[in-house]
Amino acid sequence: MKRVVVKSVFGAFGYVMQHYYPFGLEDQVERRDTYAVISIQDSHTQGFGVQFTENRYCKGVLTLFFDDIFTEVEGAVLFTDEMADRILDFIEQHKRSVDTLLVHCYAGQSRSRAVGAFAVEFLGGDNSKYFEEGTLNQYVYDVLEAADVRRQFRMLAGE
Repeated sequence: MKRVVVKSVFGAFGYVMQHYYPFGLEDQVERRDTYAVISIQDSHTQGFGVQFTENRYCKGVLTLFFDDIFTEVEGAVLFTDEMADRILDFIEQHKRSVDTLLVHCYAGQSRSRAVGAFAVEFLGGDNSKYFEEGTLNQYVYDVLEAADVRRQFRMLAGE
């Protein structure tokens, strides 16, 4: 993975459509990078009505349903350790096979920013801009960090 891109659902749709071309006009495609998508959708609406699928340029999709909260709220879904493990596995699976990791949530500000910041760090990059611009969901970021520590501990223990 050369880069991590964080977008709103609308921005993610636009990014994906830059890879589209009408039949027989492949030479007119705007983007040719391969990508994998982490699609973060709201649970209370059962998603946004947009579902990404693998294709010529999209090599993987992970769709998670959780809300932009940092503590238990009745009727909402809190980000979990299992979701964090799925994100770690997904990044690990695609880090050498795609050019771009596309992460989106509804607004591209809180949940996706937290996942994007973690992904950049996990891949060995500098994620400081994610903390300087906007407001990321610190709870989501912390759960991902804890999942990574558990993963490293298991690896050291030979599990």
